[in-house]
Amino acid sequence: MTDDLETLFRDIRACTHCEAHLPMGARPVVRGTERARVCIIGQAPGIRVHKSGIPWDDPSGKRLRGWLDVDDDTFYDEDNFAIIPVGFCYPGTMENGGDYPPRRECAPLWHAPVLSALTNVELTLLIGSYAQAYHLGRSRRKNMTETVRAWRDYLPDIFPTPHPSWRTAGWQKKNPWFDDELLPELRRRIHGLIG
Repeated sequence: MTDDLETLFRDIRACTHCEAHLPMGARPVVRGTERARVCIIGQAPGIRVHKSGIPWDDPSGKRLRGWLDVDDDTFYDEDNFAIIPVGFCYPGTMENGGDYPPRRECAPLWHAPVLSALTNVELTLLIGSYAQAYHLGRSRRKNMTETVRAWRDYLPDIFPTPHPSWRTAGWQKKNPWFDDELLPELRRRIHGLIG
């Protein structure tokens, strides 16, 4: 890792900017090296990831690795994938059981310098509506489904997907094009970049 990226990640991991608003305190989760060819931008760590400090170390991560057709070793090789969320810390759980949205402070503070330091990234996965809203801005469609359905419009640099939570299983059944068209192309691109 270059000194700049190493310093940047050290600063992120030490960040306490919004700690007063976090139910379990700050524990920013980020990883990658300057050699990473794929950047995964999700929403925010869940409680399990907060406890382990390992991104996508939960059932959503297992589903995501299935979508990408990669094993754990490949996924967690920081030379393959850089992983940065919109919100770097666990935001807490709402009464309905879902997590709160990512804190708004993180992405404006950290995304531009991180993405600038990840000079070898050729494909960025925008996972879920929060990542898509922040990074696509006005080019985002009216909702997450329409944004993901328009995935070809964002290539070759960006690939939007839904969040791989358990709730997505029902969404996938209603949107067979995701399994039939998007996933084969996503896998082809991933394997083309990381071997």
